[in-house]
Amino acid sequence: MAGSKKIVVYVPLPHADAVRAAIGEAGGGKLGNYSLCSFSVRGMGRFRPDAGANPHIGEVGRIKQVEEERIEVTCAPDVIGKVIAAIKAAHPYEEIAMDVYALENW
Repeated sequence: MAGSKKIVVYVPLPHADAVRAAIGEAGGGKLGNYSLCSFSVRGMGRFRPDAGANPHIGEVGRIKQVEEERIEVTCAPDVIGKVIAAIKAAHPYEEIAMDVYALENW
């Protein structure tokens, strides 16, 4: 589909299913006649909340390591805003590590 996007978002494990469900409900993760399509990989996220932060996990000034899931989905251009809003509503972090890539048709 012309203009399709790929969204990649990093989520702490306990919230991964809720974020994935929110993406699907908003219309992300559709491939042809399939819905709720995603790919996930687990890994370790590391961060240090600085002064002024209000971390969901961790403490200001201390490095934190969290097991997270990288969720990847494709998204049609007409629902991208709705999907990003759904991710933000379901995600527990104050600052969300999320990338959006333009996809080329081959």
